[in-house]
Amino acid sequence: MAKPPFSILLGIATPPSGTCTSLTSDIQSCQSRGIKVILSLGGATGSYQLTSTSDAQSVADYLWNNYLGGSSSSRPLGSAVLDGIDFDIEGGSSDYYGDLANFLSQYSSQGNKVYLTAAPQCPFPDTYVGPALQTGLFDYVWIQFYNNGQCQYSSGDATNLVNSWNTWTSSIKATNIFLGIPASSSIPGYIPPNDLIT
Repeated sequence: MAKPPFSILLGIATPPSGTCTSLTSDIQSCQSRGIKVILSLGGATGSYQLTSTSDAQSVADYLWNNYLGGSSSSRPLGSAVLDGIDFDIEGGSSDYYGDLANFLSQYSSQGNKVYLTAAPQCPFPDTYVGPALQTGLFDYVWIQFYNNGQCQYSSGDATNLVNSWNTWTSSIKATNIFLGIPASSSIPGYIPPNDLIT
């Protein structure tokens, strides 16, 4: 079995509790095996948004100094240096995430590449991360082709999914674009294995 190219650190430790430094050696072990470790921002719950270009710059600086290649006396993951940032923006506003992507990508010139990934919903363009994707700075885009009837597989019919896939792949510039589908038949958009391979 091929190793996955990325592990996404998501909600398994909280910086104020001091539990994140327990992950330092695990992160470094993954990276020594060629697995990139990415910090995911956003998600389906919570309230978050960027309020200005200067706010985007401040967030980029914080991420660089506390999780990526910068330096801070309070790095939540200790000496571990993550490989990039995932934009899983599912609420708030789409404003200034393109600025955040620009600021983060500029840090690649200061050492290791800062990978940018995104997990947009399949309706094109994505309401929240769509404008940021137009920057052409994203390395990996994991499109969520589920929970969205207008662009997902449904009851043996892949038409909506294929049409949406074609729109995505012809409309954004990204190094790699992936088809995100559910593994559970209880989630709308599930594709039975035999249908998926045909």
